[in-house]
Amino acid sequence: MQLNQRDCPSDCKYHCMVQREKKRSSLGFGPVKYYGKWPLKRVFGLQEPLSVAFSALNLAKNVQGCLLFFNLNKKTSYNYAALWHIYGFLSVNSCVWSVVFHSRGMEITEKLDCTSAVALLGFSLIISILRSFNIKNEAARVLAASPLFAFTITHILYLNNYQMDYGWNTKVCVTMGVAQWAIWAIWAGISQHPCKCKIWIVVFGSGVAMLLENSDFPPYAGLIDAHALWHAITIPLTCIWWSFIQDDAKYQTFDLNKKEK
Repeated sequence: MQLNQRDCPSDCKYHCMVQREKKRSSLGFGPVKYYGKWPLKRVFGLQEPLSVAFSALNLAKNVQGCLLFFNLNKKTSYNYAALWHIYGFLSVNSCVWSVVFHSRGMEITEKLDCTSAVALLGFSLIISILRSFNIKNEAARVLAASPLFAFTITHILYLNNYQMDYGWNTKVCVTMGVAQWAIWAIWAGISQHPCKCKIWIVVFGSGVAMLLENSDFPPYAGLIDAHALWHAITIPLTCIWWSFIQDDAKYQTFDLNKKEK
């Protein structure tokens, strides 16, 4: 317990849950939620082992995407490079806290995981608007981003300092997620971008992942739950998305050079 920084009450809750689930299973009953969460088996002390593993893979893919884009940016003239660098930092930050929270769920790790996810979603919505509407003027960018930035910060402060309202936070996150992918989908539909098929794949995959996440089915074998599968689906989507970002930088550079000639 000391090695995993667990206290006696939390360890007692876990072992009591395990014993209760064994008894329910012997009587032919399925699993039930405890303290709002499905019962999952610990592996090497990790509370949600598959979510930790998939989050770690997602982290690796985001770091790889950031590095590849950073190296590419030295050779391109891309108006949205700084925005994607910020996006990359927020993505890596979100994955780090996801790994930490799923390893050891406490109030502080839960707030950090939730806060980092909201920050990433809020900025992703901002960048979807700026890129889709091709807003390059700095003053126009500030004007477009300010309301969403203010809302995101206010929501984060509300969750951390007033009430961790899971229902309200879910509605906010789903709304921001659906809004950004709707914007990207519409843009892909009317744009002549040569790599817009990658947007369609990510939009469709994100929709499937969101439906899976909201299905919230009981865990299979005490390990595989809807949230773990959501993390798994986002791994290939992360690779495709960073591939699109790199392609977009190349395409805009090519288009700019073509106009100059």
